Amino acid sequence: MKYIVMLGDGMADYPMEELGGRTPLAAAKKPNIDRLARGGELGMVKTVPDGMKPGSDVANLSAMGYDPLTCYTGRSPLEAVSIGIEMKDTDVAFRCNLVTLSDEPEYADKTMMDYSSGEITTAEAAELIRAVDQAFRTDERLFYPGISYRHCMIWHHGPVGLNLTPPHDISDRAITEYLPHNPVILDLMKRSYEVLKDHPVNRDRQARGLNPANSIWLWGEGTRPGVSKFEAAYGVKGSVISAVDLIKGIGLCAGMKVIEVEGATGNIDTNFKGKGEAALKTLLDGQDLVYIHVEAPDECGHHGDLEGKIRAIELIDEEIVGPLLEGLKAAGEEYAILVMPDHPTPIAIKTHISDPIPYLLYRSDAPVASGIDTYTEETGKSTGKYVDQGYKLMKKLLS
Repeated sequence: MKYIVMLGDGMADYPMEELGGRTPLAAAKKPNIDRLARGGELGMVKTVPDGMKPGSDVANLSAMGYDPLTCYTGRSPLEAVSIGIEMKDTDVAFRCNLVTLSDEPEYADKTMMDYSSGEITTAEAAELIRAVDQAFRTDERLFYPGISYRHCMIWHHGPVGLNLTPPHDISDRAITEYLPHNPVILDLMKRSYEVLKDHPVNRDRQARGLNPANSIWLWGEGTRPGVSKFEAAYGVKGSVISAVDLIKGIGLCAGMKVIEVEGATGNIDTNFKGKGEAALKTLLDGQDLVYIHVEAPDECGHHGDLEGKIRAIELIDEEIVGPLLEGLKAAGEEYAILVMPDHPTPIAIKTHISDPIPYLLYRSDAPVASGIDTYTEETGKSTGKYVDQGYKLMKKLLS
């Protein structure tokens, strides 16, 4: 038996007037997933425990079978692991976004124009983070480049519990009331604007009509991760396929095989087909489980891109789910697949919420007549099935 988790990040949403009261998940053409719904179990699951922020870190830990209440130490440490940073027990990691702020003279009066700096390329971002590191590096604080707009700062003996605001939560808002209270963090962010605003990389981006990455934004601090090994916990060998450092970091902490896919970007232009092919290969090469993470629906949600979000869901179905299941069938492999988002990222508000999300669980060796024709938020609710803690779904998948 092979096991698959198909995780469409931020895939769930609110009903929308533009879609006749449907959600993007309901409007998307997804014949392969809907076929599974007709023979599988649907329900709702709470992936974000009460009192925790609805980040992809907490929600993906849940989906991967870990209780965030017992193992979560912060978002950035998980990304630091993926980048290859060896954290000490006394280190604190911070997520360091490259963002686009408006050009008011006073930093506190600026607006968060773009939390991703127009999905800046990794090569451009690396130059900018090097400039930031050269300007601000001390014996206590160092900056490390990651992927696209997502980077890391390590602060030896740094502070925690700062309640810093994720930049994607304040798109198009004035940053005034969301600035950090820690004077060092605030000073670094303010001074980074002067370092970055006229950097050659940004001058070139502006000449091409692109958003400049004119400030850093620090958030998501935490200490070294406390994630246990997946195989020891569940008795199966797992692989992770994702374009983003956060999910790769969780996989590495869990001792899972992290598979790199050429052209995987974390956006709507990601290599959907390559992810599906890589998933099939790792299963046929001897791995028991594959966790396929696709960031594109979430990114489209943050940008208010309705058409892109629908298309991302359709490409998950068309280029990952369909070919993967056909490949397993051709190889004579039985499988169990869990289809789910990690959290909703509604187009209307452009950020995460902690509402329960719909799940679909299908077993090729034991299909059931569900009486349901499609996988949506509404059909998930209609069954009355509810899992109150997201990490319990992994045991359900593997049972």
